[in-house]
Amino acid sequence: MSASPLLEKLIKSLQIMPGIGPRSAVRIAYHLLDRRREESVQLADTLKEAVEKIGLCSHCRDYSEEEVCPICASFKRKQSGQLCVVETPSDLLAVESSGNYFGQYFVLHGHLSPIDGVGPTELGIDILIKRLSAGEVKELILATNPTVEGDATASYIAALAKRYNISVSKLASGVPLGGDLDNIDEQTIAASLAHRRPY
Repeated sequence: MSASPLLEKLIKSLQIMPGIGPRSAVRIAYHLLDRRREESVQLADTLKEAVEKIGLCSHCRDYSEEEVCPICASFKRKQSGQLCVVETPSDLLAVESSGNYFGQYFVLHGHLSPIDGVGPTELGIDILIKRLSAGEVKELILATNPTVEGDATASYIAALAKRYNISVSKLASGVPLGGDLDNIDEQTIAASLAHRRPY
């Protein structure tokens, strides 16, 4: 138990981040207080501003300060006719970092999981259906994670896309089963995109 209730509060607050347990939170708190006080204030200000101003793009559901993010606003990307569906914003970043994809995205923010109460509504499937029915999407690339839930989500979305006669493909080999896209190197993702196969 610390002599400072505020320090205790800081340590508990740091533990909301993934991978940060009690010991790591203590080290981070002491580091911020010992050596980085100015940067800590800047971090707090930036975090507050981000939480207040960053929302979801109305088209792709990626994080953005604008109603429509720069990727969705790009005429060139829209012209490609490609729409890549990913589970998380970090998956979008991983695909984008591959440098091999120049279409648009749709971010689910999860996968179908009835046990956890995550259904089509929570994944924004209604927004996705509007995009598919608009006639601008020619190819739907399913880049969900190769897990049981990711595959089930991909199958559900593929069935929706086929109603609109949209070509559906899935990332090719190179993405390991049970893995997450944001943990895979850019070259592997680039190869998977280049050699995607029909779904």
